[in-house]
Amino acid sequence: MTPEEHMMTSPHPEPILTVTELTKSFTLHAIDRRVQSLRSVSFTLRRGEHLALAGASGAGKSSLLRCIYRNYLPDSGTVVLHDGHKSVDLTALDDRSMARLRGRDFGYVSQFLNAPPRVGPLRLVSDAALRRGLDRGQAREAAAAALLRLGIEERLWDVDCSVLSGGERQRVNLAAGTVSPPRLLLLDEPVSALDPANRTLALEVIEALRHQDVSVLAVYHDMSIIRRVAGRVLVMADGQITADGPPQDVLVPGHAVLEEAYA
Repeated sequence: MTPEEHMMTSPHPEPILTVTELTKSFTLHAIDRRVQSLRSVSFTLRRGEHLALAGASGAGKSSLLRCIYRNYLPDSGTVVLHDGHKSVDLTALDDRSMARLRGRDFGYVSQFLNAPPRVGPLRLVSDAALRRGLDRGQAREAAAAALLRLGIEERLWDVDCSVLSGGERQRVNLAAGTVSPPRLLLLDEPVSALDPANRTLALEVIEALRHQDVSVLAVYHDMSIIRRVAGRVLVMADGQITADGPPQDVLVPGHAVLEEAYA
């Protein structure tokens, strides 16, 4: 089933995330300059939907993900997470409440692994599963399965993550993000460091999320990946959404600049 067919037949098309008029700027003190990263960005992400963010470097894609995850506090606007009849504005939460939501209700996978010292892949992924409500035995089993699915050999499970290769670290990061997956997952270039064989494994894991009703908001720098996994694309430029629609409608010759940017 294609991403588009999944959304058409899904019995749960309700929104899981609503972003409204989100604005973010940064001050570069060294040169006394203010840079506008996001300009009144608004969109809705629905349950089970895979929404890709496309655009050239500096368009605001990663800033948007970080504002949603609250690594960055936006200047204005709202980010509302929906759970049935309950909605929570993430921009208004205190840090403690936000920390409780992270990992349990939604996850964030960057292109770089941030692991504590002397922690191996198995423990790192098991800890992620524990935060999502599994008991210790279940978490270890789920972590082992996630690592094997992404081609991380058992001999590496207790090795300090800092000595792994870039591609291995990226796959461990993805394993931690997708183990017993949360209902909302943010992905920031999750396969950028992978060779073709391991990229295929990773994309199979990402594609499987839509069969688990996981909503995904992801940045990819490869148009072929977007066409393969995403049911919808937001094109961004200069901190704004310039197009919104299915890949076959958005990634057309009129947006050839995207192809050039990612070539």
